[in-house]
Amino acid sequence: MWDWRDWLRITPPILPSLMLSRARFIQTSLLLMLATVSSLQAEVGSAATKYPKVLFLGNSITKHGPSAKIDWLGNWGMAATSEDKDYVHLVTQGLTKKQGIEPAILIKNISDFERGYVGYSLEEKMADAFSFQADLIIIAIGENVPAVTTDEAKTSFKAAVLKLLQKLKGPQNPTILVRSCFWTDAAKNLILKQACEEVGGIFVDISALSKDESNFARSERPYKHEGVAKHPGNKGMQGIAEAILAAIP
Repeated sequence: MWDWRDWLRITPPILPSLMLSRARFIQTSLLLMLATVSSLQAEVGSAATKYPKVLFLGNSITKHGPSAKIDWLGNWGMAATSEDKDYVHLVTQGLTKKQGIEPAILIKNISDFERGYVGYSLEEKMADAFSFQADLIIIAIGENVPAVTTDEAKTSFKAAVLKLLQKLKGPQNPTILVRSCFWTDAAKNLILKQACEEVGGIFVDISALSKDESNFARSERPYKHEGVAKHPGNKGMQGIAEAILAAIP
């Protein structure tokens, strides 16, 4: 005949076992949760610091200091109405929003390279750009390069651009973007594209922007100097920035 005291005799060994199993389950679950949170934090942190240093190389569209003789008072990309409206700072703002942190940037006008790329001393004139060791490099050149109408000119220009890109790539292997000319030029754009692809870079074609007159500064306000007027205005700068941001992996 069953006696309730028999239940007491068998229960003690079972109850601790059940409690131990439950404790182990909770412990294992907590460890898994902590591991998942740590993994997500690592992924977010990695994304947030993907491009902590960005190098911008270009010409007056990238940065031009004040010049009274051409009626230009800014010290940013010509011809945005303010620094925060040029493509460099719009791209920086976009990256900051995407990454969660503001990248350190170096802006360098290399129009002297455009006008005299043959025999140009990269080591001497671009030491600061190389030592910056950027994670992302955005190159916006071509507008000041003399017309490449001969095979010799095309070969020389490509060799110079390729040398520049290879030097910038170095052992750090940064992400490199090369933008086509704002004042579209099929011959120059083809060379820029070929050189970019040879180093594994990303070519950003903005040639469509110059087909829209509203992208030029002259459509937004009058300028005394024609050269300034044909630069991208605020809308054109926004278009350049959007194309670059869309291309950044």
